[in-house]
Amino acid sequence: MEVGETTPPALRVVDLWAAGKWLTTDDNTAYTPSLSHYMRLEADRVRRGDVPSCPFPGRPPAEIFQLLRADETEFAQQFWFMRWSEIVDNVSAFAYLDDDLVIMFGFWRTNHRFTDDLGTGFVTRIPPAEFASIANAAADSLDAGVTQ
Repeated sequence: MEVGETTPPALRVVDLWAAGKWLTTDDNTAYTPSLSHYMRLEADRVRRGDVPSCPFPGRPPAEIFQLLRADETEFAQQFWFMRWSEIVDNVSAFAYLDDDLVIMFGFWRTNHRFTDDLGTGFVTRIPPAEFASIANAAADSLDAGVTQ
């Protein structure tokens, strides 16, 4: 996460990255109290192990992403991830636990600035404790007004 200068009231430029992809391509101005709150909730959820296990064992994560993104039932909602604020509303993201936290995401807006990314499911794996630590440290930085 890259955090820029504070713009009153409590707005900051925040750039988020996962799997080498810039997530906040459409809007990177965040209301920091809300963003840090949702980041902490997600970190706590991951730390508690309150993330479901793989929904489709034996299938690769990129395929699982496509299956969950196409699913319009409540089943897919249990895997929603990184729904932190409007700065990531251009991304569909899901996660599950498979020893590591497996995060799958894709860009859905047809006017996404990196057109080669459209329709692609990106995947990253991270130990749950490491994700929780990073998310909490990022939230601490946002709350403290620290620029990184």
